[in-house]
Amino acid sequence: MIITNKKKEVYISMIIDQIQQVMRECGQLLLQADRSQAHIEIKGTSNNLVTKYDKAVQEILQKKLLEIVPGAHFVGEEEAVHESIATGKAFIVDPIDGTANFVKDYKYSAISVAMTQNGKVELGLVYNPYLDEMFTAQRGKGAYCNGKPIHVSNQPLKAGLTLYGSALYYPELIDDSFRLLRKAFDRSMDMRRSGSAALDLCSIAAGRAELFFELRLYPWDFAAGSLIVQEAGGTVTRVEGGEITLTGPCSVLATGSNVDAGFLRE
Repeated sequence: MIITNKKKEVYISMIIDQIQQVMRECGQLLLQADRSQAHIEIKGTSNNLVTKYDKAVQEILQKKLLEIVPGAHFVGEEEAVHESIATGKAFIVDPIDGTANFVKDYKYSAISVAMTQNGKVELGLVYNPYLDEMFTAQRGKGAYCNGKPIHVSNQPLKAGLTLYGSALYYPELIDDSFRLLRKAFDRSMDMRRSGSAALDLCSIAAGRAELFFELRLYPWDFAAGSLIVQEAGGTVTRVEGGEITLTGPCSVLATGSNVDAGFLRE
């Protein structure tokens, strides 16, 4: 049994290393991108963008991740139909989280990859190529940035930062988003809006901010980052309470170890 567990650890470590290599390769594609040839398209609403680089990165990830773990299911943002992750292994991928930032050369976007087993996230990786920061987590093994352990903040919100997403793709949620933002504003040292939920979650995990919320995100936005927060000692739930889900969109609330976000539900 000990040998079996050791072999499993070596196997998982090898998978993590290989996934990181693929993500770094994709990061180089973003760093070298020619935005004048990005072929920007609109998905649904005028501010929901997709570029040829979103599609190219997803194609690379799909090909190479499924070579690393043959037979795994694959769920990527830039797909019309998504495979079920209920059984077996699956990858949940956002090729560019923060596409608007990428289009505007704002230099704050990430590649996000989660691997699930029977519907539960077991590995989470988020890579910011602009800062060359690779956030990683394995369930039960802690969270890391570039190989160094990270931990959530133990500061109260009055001494901390609130990060938020404004649910701008969903007009029906915008007023509620700013209502909750005002509540958080009154209790925080300051606010930030980055345009990348994956990186916001990693900022919570790394102790750079104390609270993050957004009223509707899809699993590819938060699957990897949520595990990284949890393994760094933080809490991830829905804003209204209850567990987040990987089967569809939901709200997401992430906090450090000394933040009571119950005021958002008052």
